[in-house]
Amino acid sequence: MNAAFAIVDLFACPGGLAEGFSAYETAGGIRPFSVRMSVEKDESAHETLSFRAFLRQFGVFFPQEYYDWLNNGAAEPEWQALYPAQWKAATEEALCLTLGDESAGRIISQRIQNIRKTHGRNTVLIGGPPCQAYSLVGRARNRGIADYDAAQDHRHFLYREYIRIISQLEPAAFVMENVKGMLSSTVDGVRMFDLITADLETPPGTEGYELFAFAAKGSGFLAKGQKPADFVVRAEELGVPQARHRVIIIGLRNDIATELKREDQCLERPVHPKATVAHVLDGMARLRSGISRGLDSPDAWREAIEQACHKLAKMETGLPPDANTAFLDNLAATRAMAGDSAALGRRANTPNGIGNACPPALAEWLKDDRLHVLPDHETRGHMPADLARYLFAAAWAASTGQSPTASSFPAALAPDHRSWASGKFADRFKVQLRGQPSTTVTSHISKDGHYFIHPDPSQCRSLTLREAARLQTFPDNYVFRGNRTQQFVQVGNAVPPFLARQIAETLWAVLAKYGTGIGAPAKAPASVKEIA
Repeated sequence: MNAAFAIVDLFACPGGLAEGFSAYETAGGIRPFSVRMSVEKDESAHETLSFRAFLRQFGVFFPQEYYDWLNNGAAEPEWQALYPAQWKAATEEALCLTLGDESAGRIISQRIQNIRKTHGRNTVLIGGPPCQAYSLVGRARNRGIADYDAAQDHRHFLYREYIRIISQLEPAAFVMENVKGMLSSTVDGVRMFDLITADLETPPGTEGYELFAFAAKGSGFLAKGQKPADFVVRAEELGVPQARHRVIIIGLRNDIATELKREDQCLERPVHPKATVAHVLDGMARLRSGISRGLDSPDAWREAIEQACHKLAKMETGLPPDANTAFLDNLAATRAMAGDSAALGRRANTPNGIGNACPPALAEWLKDDRLHVLPDHETRGHMPADLARYLFAAAWAASTGQSPTASSFPAALAPDHRSWASGKFADRFKVQLRGQPSTTVTSHISKDGHYFIHPDPSQCRSLTLREAARLQTFPDNYVFRGNRTQQFVQVGNAVPPFLARQIAETLWAVLAKYGTGIGAPAKAPASVKEIA
């Protein structure tokens, strides 16, 4: 009964949703979901997607050569030559295509027809159209563009490609994910959320879908959404160590929704304990930051930190006496450790670890005991002036339990930004607090680390790619392709796989009971021209 349902993943990014679905395993050891097609237009994200698809061909036992490469730093094997069949299967599964292009539509249509021949309508569609047009940041940027016309911005309507695929695939269920800004975005006075949900309920050529909210209020994990806010999922309430709030719409084909009994719409789901930054960062190798301008060496870094400690200790913090004493103690401890911290290096070369306090289910999800070194756990370089700001911010947070705002910084530490004192960038330097879920990991982490400062003052740095990936709940053996900037963008754009796994578990509870016996095609698969 393995792979009872085929997964089609659109706008896949590096594959966070697909990872959660494909890795979900029932109590009986069955993996009911198998990815059959994923589509992503960004080349580096597609490379990541393809490589993970290749590894999935081996089930839970990735090849030994993979671990030799990661653990020993040897040259990467020629995977295609080493495992040609598995490589071919991965390249056929993960497609680098731009949804909306006519040529891409033809390829996807043919793939869907093949999937329908094998799985009938026992399929699940997942993915989320690009969010730039819906996000608050993107909309603010658009307002600054002369003659910008939202009605002419194709990004607002990429969701129609998702609808088009529903019409062709007729999946048993679909999962659409997007930013909260979707709820308030409008075009010509029409709220996009209303337009999108109406289209999701009635895709052309289908018998229609009923829309449900995931992890609705209370203990229910699947409930009929009554208003837009019901569809907002707060990842930190589901055991993800990150305050990530996203719109997630689950659609059940009407024949399945009709069978779904009322009492099952609020079934109990496993409750995952709150996860924090410390839970997933503790146990990782301590690293020093680098120096981006000038000589970067252990001695140069130690000298820069010692000077920063000396400078900060003389500044007025405005903190209450007890907190100020704790602040000075943190500076003193950082200075005392500067020599040892400098010798740590910028890349992990020690065994993989995770804090003992991490919730067991999350720790098991993240860790891979065959890894002896964490991949992608390497620090970025920072300007000496930013090292002092990072140290101030981390020491402040460790002393007060809060990240400092711009108004908390002494004038001598203020960056040369015209808008620094405007109040628009109050959180320009933000520490991720140990005892709390992190703030939302976004693609902006690729530009600088100011919003993602490590809570340990002695390391004086921003988060590494692997630390960001852990906050996003990517397993430690998940390798990202492309350069470091591209890798950070992929991590920031992804759906947390641990969250996706819970969605998969939720859907399987319904589909295993109501969906497996009614998946035969009701008619021949529709072509692109028929749906257009």
